[in-house]
Amino acid sequence: MNKNYYAILMAGGVGSRFWPVSTQEFPKQFHDMLGTGDTLIQKTFNRLTEIIPKENIFILTNECYNDLILEQLPEVTKRQVVLEPAMRNTAPCILYASLKIQKENPDAVMIVAPSDHWIEDESAFTSNVKEAFGFCANNNALMTLGITPTFPNTGYGYIEYDTGSKESIKPVSQFREKPDYETAKDFIAKGNFLWNAGIFMWNVKTVVDAFKANQPQLYELFENGIPVYNTDFEDDFIRDNYGKAENISVDYAIMEKSNNVYVLPAIFDWNDLGTWGSLYDKLDKDDNDNAVVNARTLTEDASGNMIRTKGNKVVVVDGLKDYIIVDKDEVLLIYPKTKEQDIKKVLQSVKKNFGDHLG
Repeated sequence: MNKNYYAILMAGGVGSRFWPVSTQEFPKQFHDMLGTGDTLIQKTFNRLTEIIPKENIFILTNECYNDLILEQLPEVTKRQVVLEPAMRNTAPCILYASLKIQKENPDAVMIVAPSDHWIEDESAFTSNVKEAFGFCANNNALMTLGITPTFPNTGYGYIEYDTGSKESIKPVSQFREKPDYETAKDFIAKGNFLWNAGIFMWNVKTVVDAFKANQPQLYELFENGIPVYNTDFEDDFIRDNYGKAENISVDYAIMEKSNNVYVLPAIFDWNDLGTWGSLYDKLDKDDNDNAVVNARTLTEDASGNMIRTKGNKVVVVDGLKDYIIVDKDEVLLIYPKTKEQDIKKVLQSVKKNFGDHLG
């Protein structure tokens, strides 16, 4: 296995659209959302170990999840858990981790990946990553994996690539914001648009140089810590300085500002597992198209529902179609799938009326 291969797993999100299972105290990446026996972060970590040495997989997360990381990934050492003392989006933590890795291995080639996505064909994923790593090792390239759209999704950003290239790895023309439905249909009709999955690859020098060129203030802030990175004094520096970083995504910070960006259209089936509906799409269904996790069900005139409980509870459902039915501790959610994007608002109302401990 190539000792220059590294990974940064992004594991700091809250996943509030998966409330009430996903909460600030215990977010979705630490849950077995699919009912497979492994949590999402465990599945992602294991997938990456097919190509990357275990000791080279770093986990970026909020400091409040440190214990959860070490509990769920017992192979990981303290060195590999990069803790954010404040929520500052993806650019600051990626720059911080990249500088740490560069100090350890200037020849590192890296993948940055969310810890909570679903990937069906893991061998196809490994094949794509190997191809991208080979390209990044030999080129000054910021790369991303793009997903071939299967329908005009308005919840994803899109990547437009150069149609003139005959190579499998395409130069990126531009990143496009989440579109409305008609625009998304137009993107798909053109044939050179991919979903942005938030999976990035580059060699460490290229990404650090991109931050230096495009985000000089952010770079200077974290450059000051280079003498103490990977030492006992690192924690003090980060605690004192991390909160000064701008709240900005890596897409805005460097990807959209750079002219050396490439995309590889992925050959694997992918889902960002962003909502209960997206989870429903990936689960096996019963004869009435109900997706059931950790429950025993009796249904009558009930179809298209997402049903999840704790502890294999018996659930009787009559007369409900296309609902999210989730039972967890103090909360029972019965909510239309068509309104799943409003669950974040519901959560805020629940916290306001019944207490922050429920979110």
